[in-house]
Amino acid sequence: MINIHEKTLQDLEFQTVLQQVSELCITTLGNKKALETVPFKNKGTLTNALYLTNEYVSSFYNDNRIPNHGFDTITKELKLLNIENTYLEVHGLRKIVSMSITVNALVTFIKKFEEYYPTLNAFASHIEVTKVIIEKVDTIVDRFGDIKNNASNLLFDLRQSINRIKGKINQSFSTALNMYHNLEYLDDIRETVVDNKRVLAVKAMYRRKVKGSIMGGSKTGSIVYIEPETTLQYSRELNNLEYEEKEEVIRILKEVTNFMRQFLPLLRDYQDFLIDIDVISAKAKYAKSMNAILPEIVEDRNMILRDAYHPLLYLTNLEKKEKTFPQTIELKQDKRIIVISGPNAGGKSITLKTVGLLQVMLQSGLLIPVHERSKACLFDRILSDIGDNQSIENHLSTYSYRLKQMNYFLRKCNKNTLFLIDEFGTGSDPELGGALAETFLEEFYHREAFGIITTHYSNLKILANELPHMLNANMLFDERTLEPLFKLVIGQAGSSFTFEVAQKNGIPYSLINRAKKKIERSKVRFDATIAKLQKERSRLEKTGQSLKLNEKKKIEEADKLEEMNAKIQKKLESYQELYDSNQRLIYLGQKVNDIAETYFENKQKRVLMDELFKLVQIENSKRKKVSAKQKKAKKAKEQQVKQEAEKKVNVIRKRKKVEKKKAIETPKPKPNLKIGDRVRLEDGRAVGSIDKIEKNKATVNYGLFTTNVSLEQLELVEAKK
Repeated sequence: MINIHEKTLQDLEFQTVLQQVSELCITTLGNKKALETVPFKNKGTLTNALYLTNEYVSSFYNDNRIPNHGFDTITKELKLLNIENTYLEVHGLRKIVSMSITVNALVTFIKKFEEYYPTLNAFASHIEVTKVIIEKVDTIVDRFGDIKNNASNLLFDLRQSINRIKGKINQSFSTALNMYHNLEYLDDIRETVVDNKRVLAVKAMYRRKVKGSIMGGSKTGSIVYIEPETTLQYSRELNNLEYEEKEEVIRILKEVTNFMRQFLPLLRDYQDFLIDIDVISAKAKYAKSMNAILPEIVEDRNMILRDAYHPLLYLTNLEKKEKTFPQTIELKQDKRIIVISGPNAGGKSITLKTVGLLQVMLQSGLLIPVHERSKACLFDRILSDIGDNQSIENHLSTYSYRLKQMNYFLRKCNKNTLFLIDEFGTGSDPELGGALAETFLEEFYHREAFGIITTHYSNLKILANELPHMLNANMLFDERTLEPLFKLVIGQAGSSFTFEVAQKNGIPYSLINRAKKKIERSKVRFDATIAKLQKERSRLEKTGQSLKLNEKKKIEEADKLEEMNAKIQKKLESYQELYDSNQRLIYLGQKVNDIAETYFENKQKRVLMDELFKLVQIENSKRKKVSAKQKKAKKAKEQQVKQEAEKKVNVIRKRKKVEKKKAIETPKPKPNLKIGDRVRLEDGRAVGSIDKIEKNKATVNYGLFTTNVSLEQLELVEAKK
């Protein structure tokens, strides 16, 4: 039985996550239900909820997009169906029909693509697909939302009679209008409408001469509105018919409502189903917004969260276009408690909250933003003590509150518990509070509970180092600037950098030294050793990143070289074609020259023509017939290759001219290099210093390595002062 305390949900800001999820719902009822989400108590129900969300997410990335599930709430209609002798208005009936159509479409679609959505199909399988409701309403309501004339025989007859009476009213009114207009009893406007009835606009002086019922008058009193006597009789008849029509419409609506009552449980299922789909859809959209996935859920106590992001921080930074740093955390039976130490503002609390919030989200049916090779397990309880919980209302100090929390932890903590404690042991005397915190931690350890704590206490760091299934961890800092790198490193305690941070913030060195003298030398040495190791780790981390970056650059350069090689190969082929073409033209030129020389000697025109004709025939026999378009394309290609070749030749010529000019100029004298000078190779970037000069060769020290180089190859960067 899974039970996660309300206090834990508050500490981890789970309600903010639910608020963001609820905003992605498209219905009011869905929004409300999303806000009421709590961690599942049953493992089977939880697994099913996770699969439902995961399948809905997959619909965003395949061609079988799940249809729209939007609906108007029918809560009011469901209440009315529960009460005898009530009836639903047309608007309510249309909402029910719309919902029925939506549910039918969804259930049918999910059934059709059962292979893609097996869990969703199982979830929707209990919903009955029926068109009876839709067809029943369609028989009485038209597409404009009015009751159809043929909804009943009586209604048909009544509406026919109403139309006839309306015709008679219009006819009698028109007769009276023309008669009184000719007698000039009417005002210029002639007629108007009062209480939905056509009336004559009679001049006040003639009102006694017009027979009918006075319906009112103008503000000035110059006009009196009269309904002619001839139309009054028909109006009374129309009122009676309209009353009968209204009664018949109510009777029809009651009949349809009574028909609907048998489907009351189904309609409740319809609405509940669509609310659930709305919440599942919102969870899926939320998962998509942060690339969240469903990690592998394992039975044994083994949690590996790779590249885990804090959801709220990730989405906030996404809006600000800032980078969020992921963390990789592993908890298993032989590494079940992690003690994170190090200076404040390094990301310790965020790391702790990330693990807690992701676990709560997962156990509430939400996907989490981690790498696909992550693994997760489920905990029966998640206990947390995060932030300053000083209570003014209960007159409790921070420490008193924390002791109450620890008492609760001791009562509930077992091997199926995940506990999260921020700034463990603070709020009291460091020596005494630290000792008590150490005792609590030992107790949690012996109960085989899983947990993450953050602390500044050295005794807790030492305890984590001594116990085999407990690990130290720290957040990396830049060794020079002491700026946080927001990267968790497992296996080593973190220094609080107390004195380093003080120095960085401008505290005088003399005061820092006095402070150091006030505490035990062993404590300073211990903290200094940790700080040194942490700096070394930070340097190694940077070197690793640099090597990765260089490797990436080399791969990119190799790709570029390969691409360039292919282009050069293509150009070489083009140049070869150009060369072969030019060689052929040179050969033809030589042949023509030989024929011309022979003709110059013997002056025989026939022989000349024969030789030329033979030469042309030989050349033509080698040619292939090509279209004008192909010929044009070939010529253009040859022209392009020629132009490129000419450009290259021009560049080479210019370079040779420059080189020739440089050779003529006298070379610059080489500087006289000495030991201690800072130098670099003529074609290099790295700068080193000369350690030794022997037989025209220098030993150059680059820091990490030394090398022997000829003095002629070196350039002076900075002479020794």
